[in-house]
Amino acid sequence: MSEQPSSSDRFDDIVDAETDRDPDLAVIEAGSRTLRAQAGPPQGDPVPARPADPEVDKALREVEQDLATRWGETKLEPSVARIAALMDVLGEPQRAYPSIHITGTNGKTSTARMIEALLSAFELRTGRYTSPHVQSITERISLDGAPIDAERFIETYNDIKPYVEMVDAAQDYRLSFFEVLTGMAYAAFADTPVDVAVVEVGMGGSWDATNVIDASVAVVTPIDLDHTDRLGSTPGEIATEKSGIVKEGATVILAQQPVDAAQVLLKKAVEVDATVAREGMEFGVVAREVAVGGQLLTLRGLGGEYEQVFLPLYGAHQAHNAAVALAAVEAFFGIGAQQATRTLDMDTVRKAFASVASPGRLEVVRRSPTVVLDAAHNPAGARATADGVTEAFGFSRLIGVVGASGDKDIRGLLEAFEPIFTEVVVTQNSSHRAMDADALAAVAVEVFGDERVVVEPRLDDALEAAITLAEEEGEYAGAGVLVTGSVITVGEARLLLGRG
Repeated sequence: MSEQPSSSDRFDDIVDAETDRDPDLAVIEAGSRTLRAQAGPPQGDPVPARPADPEVDKALREVEQDLATRWGETKLEPSVARIAALMDVLGEPQRAYPSIHITGTNGKTSTARMIEALLSAFELRTGRYTSPHVQSITERISLDGAPIDAERFIETYNDIKPYVEMVDAAQDYRLSFFEVLTGMAYAAFADTPVDVAVVEVGMGGSWDATNVIDASVAVVTPIDLDHTDRLGSTPGEIATEKSGIVKEGATVILAQQPVDAAQVLLKKAVEVDATVAREGMEFGVVAREVAVGGQLLTLRGLGGEYEQVFLPLYGAHQAHNAAVALAAVEAFFGIGAQQATRTLDMDTVRKAFASVASPGRLEVVRRSPTVVLDAAHNPAGARATADGVTEAFGFSRLIGVVGASGDKDIRGLLEAFEPIFTEVVVTQNSSHRAMDADALAAVAVEVFGDERVVVEPRLDDALEAAITLAEEEGEYAGAGVLVTGSVITVGEARLLLGRG
């Protein structure tokens, strides 16, 4: 572990280190090796299918329809008053267990899954709340590392529904879709009961519905521009909102941040007497080798180094998410503070990381040609995905399938993918937020040129067109397809390609 900087260290040096990686954190390109055996038997598809029982499926659809009558996740009234009122009438279930709270712009769900895997490997009962879902609404609430089953989801909804209606009647606005789901998660966690909850914010921090917990560990993944109409137009402004999850006396695990975001987050930590651990200083990625099915890592934690850690996910960004997750779990167990020189059990850490899955994040769902799904939906995420695809797959020709939401930075997203896409098939998903395929094509033509853009408004047609283009080079030519632009696009493609 590196020396702790003294209070007299220059502030500029500290924040500069947030964005300029330690040169010792080198990326090592190496020969492939298969280390999947460390994970034990295959875990199966982590995304649940529709219930097989017609009656259960019908009941789940009724709950989904009921929730759909509420404000969607893009319509917000910045307040925690309604969720606090619901917690009050439910008996404050969110206080029945310790929690780890995660905010940031990109990498939250993958980091949450890694934290969950580590905690579970150390024999703690876990609850995980993440959003949005890839295919099934039940993915959002996990117990003991698996999505809540449909029957339990329905039961939880019916249990809290009278209390939801009571709060609805007393407030200026009804509880939103996300607020009700948050209430369900916290109630399910208390009822299980879990030993620790891993909670991802929906949007922002201060007024996010999840922010009625007092997490002992607050995690901030990289902050970039997204939801600028609600959170701010600079990383620093966005960090101000996200810093709201940092509570009195907590430990804050900071991924590398833009300078203005780092300044805001460090200032908030000082204000609430929180302990800070920063990627590139107190913890980080020491080395990384590309391996078959993922990558082999050496991570520096808060208490020491962890070598030969296999992570079955692609891309440098996932390695950095792993470092953040490890530091968060170390902090949860008191390592780096009371126990500065102790590490977690090495074999347990290795087993946990080797078991991690993150659906829709550089996920391979088909071979010959290879089809990869990735939920990147903003320029920063797209750049990380482009780097990860280039490093891990080495396609001779890559066809993009892009369906995005109209409220995103579409040009920035497409510009990030332009260097790696030979051609792009623009399409749209079934969401009402989806950008019209022709409008998306108009932007794509400006970025790629007319000859590299194909328009297929239906996603099934777009997938077929992209696979056909990839097959033109022959079975062994090394062409691939990347489906991206939105979690919804990825979820629907996953179903169409037989993974649901």
